[in-house]
Amino acid sequence: MQNKQIITAFILGAGLGTRLRPLTENIPKPLLEISGRPIITYAMEHLLSAGVKRFIVNTHHCANKYAEAFPKNNYKDIPITFRHEPVLLDTAGGIKNIEDLIGEDERIIVYNGDIITNMPIEMLIRKHFKLKTSVTLALRSQGPLLNVNIDDNGYVCDMRHILKNQGAKSCLFAGIYIVEKSFLSRLQQGKVESIVIPLVKMIKENPRSLGGAVIDDGYWHDLGTIEEYEKLKKTGIN
Repeated sequence: MQNKQIITAFILGAGLGTRLRPLTENIPKPLLEISGRPIITYAMEHLLSAGVKRFIVNTHHCANKYAEAFPKNNYKDIPITFRHEPVLLDTAGGIKNIEDLIGEDERIIVYNGDIITNMPIEMLIRKHFKLKTSVTLALRSQGPLLNVNIDDNGYVCDMRHILKNQGAKSCLFAGIYIVEKSFLSRLQQGKVESIVIPLVKMIKENPRSLGGAVIDDGYWHDLGTIEEYEKLKKTGIN
């Protein structure tokens, strides 16, 4: 981990957006608009502020809509590589599917395509290099689902209560995380799998392999339901 700059971000854009139907029947959820522009552009702006120089976006549902939204395959002169998934691969499968796009000594920021936040990503990056973990999750102290547990040293000791380890604190997973290229060797090409499964397995093998950065600064919105989406459309981003 010599180079502490992270230049590549992988934005998860392939989901079906089932909880937002019928709004997402003919458009991917990250392309729904808030204040006149697609949700995904808020993620891109946030990542640009953290120094990201390249975007990768996976697609599946209504993939042609991304080509319409970004006809030049870039956003503010930052290149976007779209990677289509004919079969929806879930998070772990999606990350494995872009392995060939990541350099050997590189690491990426993975970012859920349906969140809007201005939490300081720099704090996540600093924590990642301090802990020297394969993966580091951005966490919040408050939220609707506190199902990630960390110990006193900032290492994640459980997710979704699978290991029955309460640790020192229960947190919300904020949908942003840093992944070292080496971690991808744990994933199987073409396998439909949530990222939680290999992460929990990694914790069992090494309790200090998965880091957690608790970042409560800034706002954080999960546009997972029609109610949340409509509320944010009315109130604006704050």
